[in-house]
Parts: sequence; structure tokens; C-alpha cells
Amino acid sequence: MNGTPLRRWLVASLVLNVFIVGAVAGGAARWWWAERSVGVAEPARSALRHAADDLPAEQRRSFLVGLRNARRAVAEPLQAAREGRREVLRLLREPRFEADAVAQTLARTRAADMAARERFEAAVVDFASTLSLAEREKLADGLARRNAQTSAPASSARP
Repeated sequence: MNGTPLRRWLVASLVLNVFIVGAVAGGAARWWWAERSVGVAEPARSALRHAADDLPAEQRRSFLVGLRNARRAVAEPLQAAREGRREVLRLLREPRFEADAVAQTLARTRAADMAARERFEAAVVDFASTLSLAEREKLADGLARRNAQTSAPASSARP
């Protein structure tokens, strides 16, 4: 009689250990095959900061600093755009739909988004003006790659 509770704990411990060993082995196997897979696509790098990945380290750093400064400069419009999108969602959930209020909020949100976009584009142009032709071509290739990833066809989207 004294052996049954101990036996139950041993069986429970054995089952738990089997699951832990299986999880570790599965994770290790997944890592092993992922590291050695040939032809596996690199994760999409659609953020603007990845447009300069092909440039030398010093210029890449300079590009990132320019983007960071631009982001700081447009922190207020970006916050206004975020709040505008939240407000549009709130207005859409209201029991009484007010199309004019939604349209006005969307206009303010769009203006804030455009102000931010203009600043980021100006930062990219300022940075590009410091590059040689070959480096500008690398930057253009990075921007084209980014654009292709962010505007992939929505073939699976429903109308």
C-alpha cells in the first residue's frame, strides 16, 4: 500500500520527463534542419531601415541615424495618426454612424501620415545625396526590394 503513491509519482515524473526530452529534441532538430536548409527564403525585410543593408557599415549606420532623427522629428504626427486610426475604429463601432465625423477623422489621420512620410522621404533623399553612384544604385535596389515585399499581390485576399 505504501508503494502505490510513490509509484504514481514515479510514473508522472517519467511522463513529464518524456515530454520535456521530446520538446528539447524537437527544438534541436528544428534548429538543426533550419540552419542547414538550402534554398530557404530569408525572412522578409520590408522595414525601411533594411533598404541600406547592402551598403558599407559606416553608411548603413549613417542611414539609420538619419531615419532615427526623422522618426524623432515626426513623433507627434505619428502619434496623431495612431490616435486618428483608433478614433475611426471607435466611430465605426458607435450605434449611430456619423459618416462626416469618420471622414474628418480620416482626413486628419491621412494628413498626419503624409507629414510623416514626407519627412522620411526627405531623410532618404538627404542621405542619398551623400552617396556615390554605385552606392545609390545599391540603395535603390534595397528600396525596390522593400517596395516589392510591401506591395506583394494580394491573390489570396477576398473581395
